[in-house]
Amino acid sequence: MDKAPSKTAEKSRVLVVDDDQGLRHLLLDYLEREGFNVIGVEDGEQMFACLETESADIIILDLMLPGEDGLSLARRLRQTYSTPIIILSARGDEIDRIVGLEVGADDYLPKPFNPRELLARIRAVLRRHSPAATEEAEEDSDDSHHFGPYRLNIGLRQLERDGETLSLTSGEFDLLNVFCEHPNRLLERDRLLDLLKGYERNPFDRSIDVQVARLRAKIEPDKKHPRYIRTVWGRGYIFTPKGQA
Repeated sequence: MDKAPSKTAEKSRVLVVDDDQGLRHLLLDYLEREGFNVIGVEDGEQMFACLETESADIIILDLMLPGEDGLSLARRLRQTYSTPIIILSARGDEIDRIVGLEVGADDYLPKPFNPRELLARIRAVLRRHSPAATEEAEEDSDDSHHFGPYRLNIGLRQLERDGETLSLTSGEFDLLNVFCEHPNRLLERDRLLDLLKGYERNPFDRSIDVQVARLRAKIEPDKKHPRYIRTVWGRGYIFTPKGQA
């Protein structure tokens, strides 16, 4: 295990999982200089062993690992941990990105990449999960959207049903928030990408459809016949807060 100096109150902890020792050390050095506390491991076994003793604020997870691959590891992580995940892949195929989102990753970055781009993405994901944002939200917990039996708490970034908190990735939360802010209106894919600030624009990107499918699985009584997020074929989606039987 490669480990940077101990975490301070000001530092977020990044867990880098990559079997490329050169890249792993490069990221440890770079992110430590940028104010993070960084731990590096080379495979899934070491990752889970580390998480048993060390907390992590975000996980940078390579897709191509010896033994169990990154997609399988991300799926297992989501069964136990809510820690944000950024997936790295040397292949950069769209299908990998889509599957990564399907298993619950918060972002995806193809290799080779500029460390500054990874840094920007880490900071963007951490901002959405920051304790400071949570503390501010607790002071203003009425900032929320209601639809059907659900309450979307904007400040706490939580979806609740009957007092129970449902698990959402940051991407799922952001998309549901956009829908709640634009009810009963057709939102085409390009418009959704505009509203989801910080997401890459790609006319052939199907990640929006993946996120919609994941949301439907969590909020729709019957995801095959959605009541809240309806598809307008060839155009986009309409969010109906009152539902549609």
